Amino acid sequence: MLRTVVLLSLLSAPLGAQARPRARDLGVPFDGTPGPLNAITDVAGVTVGHSTIITGQGPLVVGQGPVRTGVTAIFPRGATNGDPVFGGWFTLNGNGEMTGTTWLEESGFLAGPVMITNTHSVGVVRDAVIEWLVRKGFEFDWSLPIVAETWDGALNDINGFHVTKAHAFAALDSARGGPVAEGNVGGGTGMICNQFKGGIGTASRRLPADRGGYTVGVLVQCNYGSRARLSIAGVPVGQEISDLLPCYDSIPGVARGGGGGGRRCADGEKGSIIIVVATDAPLLPHQLKRIAKRAALGVGRLGGTGGNPSGDIFVAFSTANPGAAKPDANMTVTMLPNERIDPLFAATIQATEEAIVNAMVAAETMTGVNGLRVYALPHDRLRAALRKYNRLVEPRR
Repeated sequence: MLRTVVLLSLLSAPLGAQARPRARDLGVPFDGTPGPLNAITDVAGVTVGHSTIITGQGPLVVGQGPVRTGVTAIFPRGATNGDPVFGGWFTLNGNGEMTGTTWLEESGFLAGPVMITNTHSVGVVRDAVIEWLVRKGFEFDWSLPIVAETWDGALNDINGFHVTKAHAFAALDSARGGPVAEGNVGGGTGMICNQFKGGIGTASRRLPADRGGYTVGVLVQCNYGSRARLSIAGVPVGQEISDLLPCYDSIPGVARGGGGGGRRCADGEKGSIIIVVATDAPLLPHQLKRIAKRAALGVGRLGGTGGNPSGDIFVAFSTANPGAAKPDANMTVTMLPNERIDPLFAATIQATEEAIVNAMVAAETMTGVNGLRVYALPHDRLRAALRKYNRLVEPRR
């Protein structure tokens, strides 16, 4: 019953509400010009929905919690438009999963939503997407949905399999345009980023008219990174804020490493990042694969290395060329010359970098399984570090 109450409350919640400031509000400087929402939904037609599950506290009881997880859905053309889009994908390090990529690589088309959840819920979410499409009357002989994951088992009872089809349906049904909820929401609920609380983040860039006026939007599920290497706007923030590491509260018998309780800290870098890049620029699949590769440079700007235990998997799609997948006639499509693609590469890198920082800025301190407490990036100390290195953007007076 508790899970049902959580689900229903999410359906009535304003998904666009931003409870916390974003990175730019704190004076973090970024390159490029964002769209009006500074979100992936600045790309016309793109919609995003979340379903979030937060229940229980204290020691881990498999199947009972604590639960800190969820599902995020991204539709390239909205929930009622089944027209496939051109797409491409890339993996920086492959210790992770994104279903449907074999056919995406082969066909060049992405059909349906992109879903993100936790590692052990990929199967149920994949099945739920197909069932949801059937229930909504979409016509197809078969479906290979794109479902990606990052691991939230440090905060969440991941082996309790708490994500159900109903949660995936809720994320799909709640997808909207407009502002996107960030931080501890959807698939990002139980995620850790650079050993701060992580989760969902988004940002966008709009090119000037003389470079096509195109928009690039990025959404990340951020669950990777080392504190020591964290750099924001060129400032070694991880070295300036070297405390506030994820630690276990004093719970007798369940502290990390066993024993009789006490406060102990979690292991270092583990985890992954999923990045979804959307654009309205007329790009073909091979060009979108090139765009997806550039997301890795945004991760690198913040100190990410694509380490061995990390699943760093990126997908990009274009909302241009509607109807290109129609099977009953030869289609004429448009494409941007390769010689004009560099500004889109830069926009992807910039939006990825900002989306990751937005995820950490929006996230709030969370205590999960066995009392593990993961601290939010402290806004005041971030500003102090930026000021120390003359990088803080002071508000206009």
